[in-house]
Amino acid sequence: MDLFTIVTEECCTVELSGATKDEVLRQLAALACRNPLVAEAGAEAVYEALRDRESQGSTGFEHGVALPHARVPGMREFAVAVAVAPRGVEFAALDKRKSRLFFVVLGPPDRVADHLKLLAAISHQLHLPHVRNELLKAPTATALYESFLRRLSTSGDPETPQRKMKLCLVILYLEELLYDILEYFLQEGIDGATILESSGMGEYISSLPLFAGFIGFLQERKDRSKTILALVPEEKASQIVAGIEQITGDLDTQQGATVIYLDVAYYKGSMKMM
Repeated sequence: MDLFTIVTEECCTVELSGATKDEVLRQLAALACRNPLVAEAGAEAVYEALRDRESQGSTGFEHGVALPHARVPGMREFAVAVAVAPRGVEFAALDKRKSRLFFVVLGPPDRVADHLKLLAAISHQLHLPHVRNELLKAPTATALYESFLRRLSTSGDPETPQRKMKLCLVILYLEELLYDILEYFLQEGIDGATILESSGMGEYISSLPLFAGFIGFLQERKDRSKTILALVPEEKASQIVAGIEQITGDLDTQQGATVIYLDVAYYKGSMKMM
């Protein structure tokens, strides 16, 4: 599921004003219908679906959080609405406290597994007190939207595939090319890399009597090298090599530089340092 599609700023508010559970459900249905994916089903159909779900048991949980949700006939994709009720609303919550944070999850009737995964992803984040406090303190709908999306995007939703990356190793004996390649990386949006000091064969074979005389003929010192390590999106791998060759020349015919790509089975975190 694409979170940037199912959560929209238009479907967020920090001014939910309903005084009763039924009023809140109607307002949440209207809020959700600001998303065209929901509007096709109609506000009344959404309200009825939410009310029917509440008749099976309240979706008001602990710590002032409520997750009204429903499978709505006519919907083809998922949609989420987020609302803050500053004064709180009696919502038959498990801990008997008023509900102040509302997260409405609506989806197609035939995608039960996806519906449950989305509910679990949201619920997981809302167990964290600092997340709830951040959302409650959002001064505007925009701030609420950005905060919620940031939290949900890092929740490990199993339906959001990890971007495929390659580990790019650029080994340079010509140090003067280092900064040109790093500048190129920045232009391509690769703003994190590690540079290792490395040694070439020359450092070692020069100490062998058999080869010492030959190494002395080299006009440049080439026993030291720089190795750049960076994560590169798989779809840009070939493009990156072509860009590097604009700096180094044809890697098949020039000496002093090589590019290696390694498959990355898993990664977490970033090399970005700024």
